[in-house]
Amino acid sequence: MKHFSKFLAAAAVTMTVSLPAHAETILTVHYPMPGFFKDVMDTISKKFMEENPDIKIQFANPSATYEEGIQTIMRQAGTAEMPDLTFIGLNRLRMADERDIPVDMGPLIAKDKNMAEQGFSDNILKLAQVNGKQVGLAFATSNPIMYYNGDLVKAAGGNPDTPPKTWDEVIELGAKIKALGNGVDSIDYRWQGDDWMFSALLFGAGGTMLSEDEGSVAFNGPEGQKAMTIVDRMVKEAGMPIFTKAAGEQAFVAGKVGFAFQTTGALRNTIKNVGDKFDLRTAEIPLIDPVNGKLPTGGNAVVILTRDEAKQEAAWKFAKFAAGPYGATVVVPGTGYVPNNELAAKSPEYLGDFYKENPLFQAGLKQMPRMIPWYAFPGGNGVRVTQAIVDNTARVVDQSATPQEALDDAADEVKRLLPRS
Repeated sequence: MKHFSKFLAAAAVTMTVSLPAHAETILTVHYPMPGFFKDVMDTISKKFMEENPDIKIQFANPSATYEEGIQTIMRQAGTAEMPDLTFIGLNRLRMADERDIPVDMGPLIAKDKNMAEQGFSDNILKLAQVNGKQVGLAFATSNPIMYYNGDLVKAAGGNPDTPPKTWDEVIELGAKIKALGNGVDSIDYRWQGDDWMFSALLFGAGGTMLSEDEGSVAFNGPEGQKAMTIVDRMVKEAGMPIFTKAAGEQAFVAGKVGFAFQTTGALRNTIKNVGDKFDLRTAEIPLIDPVNGKLPTGGNAVVILTRDEAKQEAAWKFAKFAAGPYGATVVVPGTGYVPNNELAAKSPEYLGDFYKENPLFQAGLKQMPRMIPWYAFPGGNGVRVTQAIVDNTARVVDQSATPQEALDDAADEVKRLLPRS
């Protein structure tokens, strides 16, 4: 009997050791642009794990850009290297969906039943849909704004409190800033990398990338001509230099550039890097057509990739948390992106008072009614298509092509890359 009691005690200890109270689910998460998102992701994942101790978040190596990110995911799809979740640029969701890479969130949303109460309105959900299919949840959304150096504007005879409202005014004041000398430049228009900032000019003129039936290229029409002419005038009339992305950023935060046009998502980093070197201001970006002009919605969406049902449940929890009210309260102040969760935007508990206390963030918020989807080209050549637009914009910046030549050459190249009907 004594030996039997010892056996039971030992068995109990063994069972205690071998049967943990909670099995841990490990999710591997991939994201792009660590310069914008590393601190944000670290903060969100830490809070999520505190609230969900049975789920562990580990990060795959981040990708430098949205383009590199989607190419990485497409290479890894269906392999052991593929992460459980990723964050995909909004204009690349279509490309991923055409390869059947993302998990359809429709059934998860139907099962959840109370998405609106969590701040996910129908309009917000549509930002990450492809042909009506919910392929993700919008995580960080942005629009392009005008950053400007109030000290240089003042030195050139302008009023920092009344920034330019038209491209004519920007170019005229930019030329005066360039004339100040001492290594000062006029404008850094962030055209490099992808087609987003060209879209800002094209959509701002009321134009579109392709025809409504997607059968022909439309960006080389009258609106595209107006858009590319603005780039040409920035160079010819205001002396805009040929900046790389990094050089433009460094020159602006050093106080050597009057105007910078780029994503509102870079605002927090810009504030930090400028410090007290000069009077940093922000304003809405001018529109070529102030009545019909629109702006592209930049940013990304959280996408579930894992086909494992148990992991999908944990991944859905993380996706909602990251794109939900708490995630927005980290993303907006930590970057400059605009809120894509209505609960976060309206509630004092989250961001309700933030914009009153942080006026530099208001430009992007004011432009939200003009935001339309960042155009996603059909077919698997989306990255090459946008590179063709970037390469031909570069020809206008370096003055080796006229606006119409560059547009027509880009259009010819894009036609070859689009799927044949």
